[in-house]
Amino acid sequence: MPEAVTLDTSNALGARILIIDDEAGIRDSLETLLTFEGFTVEMAPEGQSGLEMLSSNEYDLLLLDLSMPGESGIDLLPRIKRMRPELPVIMITAYGTVGNVVDALRAGADNFVQKPWDNEKLLADIRTAIAKQRSLQEVTRLRRTLKQRYSFDNIVGKSDVMGKLLDTVAQVAPAKTTVLIQGESGTGKELIAKAIHTASPRHDKPFVAINTGAVPTDLLESTLFGHVKGSFTSAVATKKGLFEVADGGTLFLDEIGTMPLDTQAKVLRALQERRFLPVGGTTEIAVDVRIVAATNVNLQTAVKEGRFREDLFYRLSVINLDLPPLRQRREDIPLLAAHFLKRYSDENGFELRTLAPDALRAMMDYEWPGNVRELENAMERGVVLSSTPTVTLEILPQQLSGTVYTAAALDTKADSSLFDIMEEIERRIISDRLERCNWNQTEAAEFLKIPLSTLNQKIKRLNVEIKKRKDRE
Repeated sequence: MPEAVTLDTSNALGARILIIDDEAGIRDSLETLLTFEGFTVEMAPEGQSGLEMLSSNEYDLLLLDLSMPGESGIDLLPRIKRMRPELPVIMITAYGTVGNVVDALRAGADNFVQKPWDNEKLLADIRTAIAKQRSLQEVTRLRRTLKQRYSFDNIVGKSDVMGKLLDTVAQVAPAKTTVLIQGESGTGKELIAKAIHTASPRHDKPFVAINTGAVPTDLLESTLFGHVKGSFTSAVATKKGLFEVADGGTLFLDEIGTMPLDTQAKVLRALQERRFLPVGGTTEIAVDVRIVAATNVNLQTAVKEGRFREDLFYRLSVINLDLPPLRQRREDIPLLAAHFLKRYSDENGFELRTLAPDALRAMMDYEWPGNVRELENAMERGVVLSSTPTVTLEILPQQLSGTVYTAAALDTKADSSLFDIMEEIERRIISDRLERCNWNQTEAAEFLKIPLSTLNQKIKRLNVEIKKRKDRE
């Protein structure tokens, strides 16, 4: 299962670390520790030489002594951040007062370590800082690549299926032909429509979107084609319709499968003739509009059932784009999560949030019936509710924690007691988690946050069926 770049601390190995410290013994100790762990280490005995090394070399992390003769680490830090704003900095000092910590963090330090340090904690802090920075770099690189290639930077995904889809988007964008985007709710159909418009010669003209299923039937025709004054009771003034508003640009008709048949006929004529008649009008209006339509229902089935015009279906689906659900492109989940965590951390003025490993595993296992929209909502919730930079599984929506068991779903007997029902719920939760952990009881106990001995007792008491681990077969 792929890991999120934000959480994959193993990718910190081989990173280049610069140490700026005036004490030779400290530099030597750090060099020995970090080199043994697989890092490339370079050192400077004071601030000026360290700045010169930063100006001519690339580093993944800086270990900076707070107190040095001459220019201190606190004095250096603002200059370093102006030179390399993206560089993670961990301050090291023997004077770990609250004031020092606050000053260092305000100046831009990412973390603070007091001498003598704990080797394991220091290494963990270093790996986390580097992994977090590489995550940001990966998201930035991906967004820049997509923006350069498609003139649109809100589509995140590196899976093969999304790559092929975006290749098609880039190919069809310059044309005038209509496009039909099909996909489940929440998959990002409007984002694809905007990408088509933004990468087309019409990009400096209006992009107009309407959810046809959200407009009352008796107002839909007027909304699309406009009306003249006095054409109906509330028509107190002549009003342009969206076809006219989008003239020269793109009109996005979302949820077109819900459109009434009589309105479908008028949309078909507007597509074919490039002109339409406003409600109550006598003069047709000519427009140059590209139509991109979207639906979360199977239009071919709707055609067979008589709910959608066959001629309009073929007119719309000259180019048919099938947007895959998130469960079919799970390798995009870590990048999407990182993208939304950064967005909502920035919007709320919070320190960048990252996902705990168990939260990411749960997200990778989840089916995401609400697709990208559901994932985005989960990440916004995680950012807002998390009191630390790490978003844990407990903070995320309950459905991500695994199967939600209720008494009604257990098919219990009518005379079952509450004790029986709770035992059955516990049995199913343990069985489900063991299966997800490939029957590794130690891993399951860690996830359930109970001692292994307790899990073993529950397995025996509840008669939980244990299967062989696949790697032992």
